[in-house]
Amino acid sequence: MTNVPAPAIPGRAPNAVDVASAAQLACLLEASAPKPGNVSPGRHFADTRYEDFLASAVAIGGPLADAGNRSVGATVRLAVEATAQWTRSNTNLGIVLLLTPIARAAALGKGVVPLFREADEKKGYDPFSDLRDALRRVLDNTTVADARDVYAAIRRAAPGGLGRAESQDVASEPTVTLLEAMRLAADRDAVAREYATAYDITFGTGAPALDHARSAGLSWDDAIVETFLILLAAHADTHIERRGGADLAAEVSRRARAVLETGGVRSDAGRRGIVQLDLALRDQRHLGNPGTTADLTAAATFVVLLAGGWHAPVVSSRER
Repeated sequence: MTNVPAPAIPGRAPNAVDVASAAQLACLLEASAPKPGNVSPGRHFADTRYEDFLASAVAIGGPLADAGNRSVGATVRLAVEATAQWTRSNTNLGIVLLLTPIARAAALGKGVVPLFREADEKKGYDPFSDLRDALRRVLDNTTVADARDVYAAIRRAAPGGLGRAESQDVASEPTVTLLEAMRLAADRDAVAREYATAYDITFGTGAPALDHARSAGLSWDDAIVETFLILLAAHADTHIERRGGADLAAEVSRRARAVLETGGVRSDAGRRGIVQLDLALRDQRHLGNPGTTADLTAAATFVVLLAGGWHAPVVSSRER
């Protein structure tokens, strides 16, 4: 059973349980939202069910709870190994890769992550900036040993469509730091690109979009689906690119933009468009599965939760 974040206490620095609970909750919320082309309640893949994602969210709690006392690579490896005890599918490699440095940054940030939101925030206040500064330091301090552990975790998870790289391929042993290895892969993988840019997409697009949606009164389901669509519209999904090609990835992003233009989750026409997009993305080989965008959505959700977003006001759809 997963932990539920304790009520926020103003001025209290996040502890290991806070960080791990927020990570688990982010995974549960992301998996439960009906994102087009992804597994969600009642909508399974042949080889992966919604319950697999629930079990995976619980499994990573222990490793992430100790992220402040362990290297990034070691935590990633332990989280992937813990997940493998519960599911045979690759349910969360991208999520683990994205959440682990954030968890370590939060744990080492010495109180920079509030876990609550001040009622009288100053205009223009950025609730994510301190966390991102701490994250940059975590990424800059990664080592070759981190890369070695992450490579082992990737081989264990065996993601589909990975292909081969000319330099620092995951099938071999790395000779550069984890950050340097991610920079080499940044042109073909959005998770690697996040490492290389100190999480430009998560902090520049995802977290602000989710924070705005929640502040506007959207439920978690709707806010996460909207964030997912915004991310997908702005950035071609690299999971689709690897499996289905660049043309398919570009078409999926175009369709996401079209859905948002009709209102997305905030209009009846937009909701119909979401259903149609979901149907269009489902095929037996899952070539149109925007899995990397889902991972980025989970990372954005984790950041918002760490910044106190759990307690954002929610109003009904009739009041919006």
